[in-house]
Amino acid sequence: MAVREAAADSPVQARDEAAALLFERAHYRHDPRWLLPVPPRLCLACALELLPEPGVSLVRKKHVLSCFRDVLVRHASLVIQLVAQDQRVCIHFINMLFGLLCNVEDGSIADLCIEVLIQLTTQLKLEQTIHCLLDECHKELCNMPSMRGSLATLTLLGKLVDAIPTLASKLVIEHGDLMEHLLRGLVYPSEGVQASVCYLYGKLYSSPMVAEMLSGHFREKLYPLFLSMLDGAQTKELQINCLGLLRQLLKYDLFVSMIMNKPALVESTESVEGLPGETSLPLILKKILLSRDEILQVASTHCVTAVLVHSPEKYALAFIHADIPEFLFEHLSSSSEVLVWSSYNCLILLAEEPLFFSKCHTVYGIESVVRSLQGSLRMNNTELHKQGVLLFAEILTRQPEEIKLFTSSAMCRDAGRALQEAVSSPVLEVAAEAVKATSAFLRKDHQSVPPVQYRELRALLEAMLDRCADFSQTPLSRRSLGHASSRDVEKDILRRGKFLLSTLEGFRNACRLAVEFQSEPSAQENPFTAPSAEKEDTLEAFSEFLLSACDTFCIPMVMRHLEQATYPALMEVFFSILHSLFVIVPHMKEKFSKKLAASSFIRLTLELKARFCSGPSHSALNQVCSSFLHCLCISLLSAPEKTEPPSQEELSAVSELLQDGLPHISSRSPESLAFLSDCQYVEGAARQRQHCVLLLFYLAHIHADRFVSEAELFVAVRSFLLSLQDQGEHPPLTVFRASIYLLAVCQDKDDALDEAVVSAIRKFLEGIPDLHVIYTHHPLLLRLFLLYPELMSRFGHRVLELWFSWEESSYEELDDVLSAGQPTLPASLAALFHILRSSPSILLILLDLIYSSPVDIGHKVLIVLRTFLRRNEDVQVGGLIRGHFLLILQRLLVEHGTSPSEASGNLPSLLSLLSLVQLRNESEQELDSMSMKLLHQVSKLCGQCSPTDTDILQPSFNFLYWSLHQTTLGSQKRAAAVLLSSTALIELLEKMLALTWAEEGSPRTTLLCSAWLLTASFSAQQHDGNLQVHQTLSVELGQVLKVLSFPKKKAALLSAAILRFLRTALQQSFSSSLVALVPSRAQPPPAPEDTALAPLGTSQVLSLVTGLQNLLVQKDPLLSHACVGCLEALLDYLHARSPDMALHVASQPWNRFLLFTLLDAGENSFLRPEILRLMTLFVRFQSSSILSHEEVGLVLQGAALADLSSLSNTTLQALRGFLLQLPGRGGCISAPHQRLTLRT
Repeated sequence: MAVREAAADSPVQARDEAAALLFERAHYRHDPRWLLPVPPRLCLACALELLPEPGVSLVRKKHVLSCFRDVLVRHASLVIQLVAQDQRVCIHFINMLFGLLCNVEDGSIADLCIEVLIQLTTQLKLEQTIHCLLDECHKELCNMPSMRGSLATLTLLGKLVDAIPTLASKLVIEHGDLMEHLLRGLVYPSEGVQASVCYLYGKLYSSPMVAEMLSGHFREKLYPLFLSMLDGAQTKELQINCLGLLRQLLKYDLFVSMIMNKPALVESTESVEGLPGETSLPLILKKILLSRDEILQVASTHCVTAVLVHSPEKYALAFIHADIPEFLFEHLSSSSEVLVWSSYNCLILLAEEPLFFSKCHTVYGIESVVRSLQGSLRMNNTELHKQGVLLFAEILTRQPEEIKLFTSSAMCRDAGRALQEAVSSPVLEVAAEAVKATSAFLRKDHQSVPPVQYRELRALLEAMLDRCADFSQTPLSRRSLGHASSRDVEKDILRRGKFLLSTLEGFRNACRLAVEFQSEPSAQENPFTAPSAEKEDTLEAFSEFLLSACDTFCIPMVMRHLEQATYPALMEVFFSILHSLFVIVPHMKEKFSKKLAASSFIRLTLELKARFCSGPSHSALNQVCSSFLHCLCISLLSAPEKTEPPSQEELSAVSELLQDGLPHISSRSPESLAFLSDCQYVEGAARQRQHCVLLLFYLAHIHADRFVSEAELFVAVRSFLLSLQDQGEHPPLTVFRASIYLLAVCQDKDDALDEAVVSAIRKFLEGIPDLHVIYTHHPLLLRLFLLYPELMSRFGHRVLELWFSWEESSYEELDDVLSAGQPTLPASLAALFHILRSSPSILLILLDLIYSSPVDIGHKVLIVLRTFLRRNEDVQVGGLIRGHFLLILQRLLVEHGTSPSEASGNLPSLLSLLSLVQLRNESEQELDSMSMKLLHQVSKLCGQCSPTDTDILQPSFNFLYWSLHQTTLGSQKRAAAVLLSSTALIELLEKMLALTWAEEGSPRTTLLCSAWLLTASFSAQQHDGNLQVHQTLSVELGQVLKVLSFPKKKAALLSAAILRFLRTALQQSFSSSLVALVPSRAQPPPAPEDTALAPLGTSQVLSLVTGLQNLLVQKDPLLSHACVGCLEALLDYLHARSPDMALHVASQPWNRFLLFTLLDAGENSFLRPEILRLMTLFVRFQSSSILSHEEVGLVLQGAALADLSSLSNTTLQALRGFLLQLPGRGGCISAPHQRLTLRT
């Protein structure tokens, strides 16, 4: 039902609305074309007659005006088309609306009239219509006795000029007397009228041309009224319109000068009656800033900014004296982004005045700035971020050093964190400003509030470097279609360069900060850090971080940017950073400089100097590059890798040389080489530059930065040395070291140096007290000295000594590797071997080195020579070495005959080498006269030694022993005769053998072994050859038997040597003319039954057998071999003297246990040679109780199944001896399943 009623009422409402829009008594006369075809169905003719009709209610008129306004907005073209058909209608319409505006008192209807008039005028765009309206306004104001009813007209004029700005000039030119009426409005006691006048003035002064025309009007009449009105305004409307007018006035220098000029203000104020006393714009704006209305605060801030934009240095003082900055800082805590942004802008301009800082406004407001910045960075207003960071940067940059900005470390920490957040902003403009602010933040006076927050500074720098690295790695800009134009790419590269430059400036300031804090004891570390905590908040840790960050971020970023563009300003900052790092981290200076040199920074610096510093331009870059090169070169020269560091005097001289010469070097590499090769007379300054160039090439070359051709560099250095010789000059030691090194490493291997160059080098070298000051450890330098006889004869010995002193290889490991058969050699050793093969005479120098050098060097030379001789058996140098060694030995015996141990610590090494040379000789080779002389000299040397001279005696005994055994029988006899003639040697051996009983198990055990073996050999050779004996050698037989009967632990080698001696004595039946076996003092007289065994007794024989059995049980191959040999000789001796005793010894039951103990060593253990020889003895003496026939058969069966080809000759010989003792003939013995045959 309700729906039906609503449907029924709607036509009624529509009819009522249409009736309200039509003037019924006149509408029937109107042409239908005036009735709009679109809702609302308004008849324009009815509106013209209805609105001025006094009998129509205001409500209806307001409704008609509202509908007309809506039609104008929605269907402007339709209305304008109707109205514009007749200009009279237009003018009538305007006049009617203006009349209604002037007569109506309802403010809402007046507003509608003004709005409709403005829309209609702007849409019609007819000059006559506009003039008509202006004329009506002019008449109205002129005919008005007071300004009481002028509000509507003034408002219309203001909005009309706002809608049509060109009317401003017409209004001033054609209706100039209106200005007087406007002044009346300013003094009329209605702030609404005053606000309208200010609004109209603001629109007039927005036109520069009108402002110029009204300048006199402002100066003479408007200015004093306006300031007073602004100061006394109470309503917000008037305040806003006054500030709007002020904003327009402050666009022009003239008006700003008038307003801010205090004397003019006073005069104008005095000329106007009824105005209050002196007021000033800063005080008025300060008063508005104190209001709680944010709109007024923003407007006031804008006005201050508008004044300061013209000239901060002229006008900032007035605002600072008015304490405007204080209130601006307070406004930074506002939640209004517009107010904060406006305050930022105003404070940035105020910061250009030094008084802003000296009155400590920044100290008062810095906390507000930091908090505001932290808050604004959480918003999405990029402009707010930029202005906030810019203000912070201005404060940080301009703050005087004597006034500390941060009063606490907490505030400094908060500032750093705010900057860290700003630097990480994804908006490039914000990040760029933040980087500049960071650069200003890293000042000593900003960071000197204890404790210094090194950890926070590190985090800030890391954020800055990360942001720069991210930006530098982003791809260059690309358009939506295709690649970016070259101009876009250039812009991107330029933008990256600027950002990188700002980042490097910040990093440089951090480095400068670290340098300045080095002299501050309180800045070394945080005193509040716990002792057990990790020391991160220290200057040292921060300095090391700077070095690491430069290596990780700065250098790679700059290198990448250099591939695209090179900016001198950027490179200047970059090299100043590198230069400062040498001071910041002195303990890592060496490592840092070597890495820079190896990364081609010498080349890079020289190329930059050649490109930008060849003329007077870029002097700062030239100075920074020169300083960097100076520090780099001095650091590299102070800690060379393979040469002696120069003395402090040399280093000071080189430092002065580089300081003077480097700034003048700005040529490219070919030009520098040509300059170095100059053969004409070279004066002092040019010679200094040559020295600098040479040092740069040298340092670059040794660090693998070879940016010039080695062949060209070789020619240049050669010419340089010849030029020095021609002018009679001697180069500094450091320069000469560089020259001779480059000459050696750059020389072509197939080309030889000219005789003149070699002569010049020798002449320079002769003027040097010791070669170590110019020596560089390099194989090619060694080759240079050893290749030319003129140099080798004079300096070869010292150069080789220096070579081995610098060799760092582990020669002991090398000896072990080569003995294991591995052929690899260090590169340096391979180079030396190549030189030795080409010139074997150098071996003589090495022999002299072994004798005359310190022990460690002599030991290295020994191993090198030993290795060379082992690896180069085709090189026949035995005679050369032995002859030179003979001379050394003769000289030694002459100089130190009575005490050879004092001669040289390397004599044992020489003797060891002699033994090695002896071993290289082929077996069964005749001993020549040289060998005989060596035998005589070595034996003589031994005779001069005491038993304690182990180091000399051990290699000497080895040489004597091998000389006796590694030759023919005839030579053996001659050698033995020579050795036996040395009574001192025999006496020494006697003393050595006597020491066995006292020092068994001592470190000299090996020497005692050699003494026993040598004595056995002497005895055998003398007995076999019936040689003359000049001195007998006494040995206590009882002690020998005691040592063997009761052997000590870990004395297997000594026991084997004594067994060898005893075997020889048994084989000779104790009848040697050389060795006299004397009884011990405590030994009882022999029993009658022992006469046949003399000098042995039955108890001694049995004790000896027991001792041999015990030694055999140890299963040591060498000892077992010696034991079986001694047992064989003993049984032979017993068999010849007392067969029963021999059979008794061979048939002891313990022998069976011994045999089976030995056979228990694993599968086919019976095939070991010592076991076969032991079984041979048992078979020979028919000891069936020890080894039965069945067991012999099992042995034969095992031998038949064994692979004879895999057995050693010693084993086969022992097996043959075993088989020959078995019953049979022809060596053929029947065995199960197989006939075993050994041909004899």
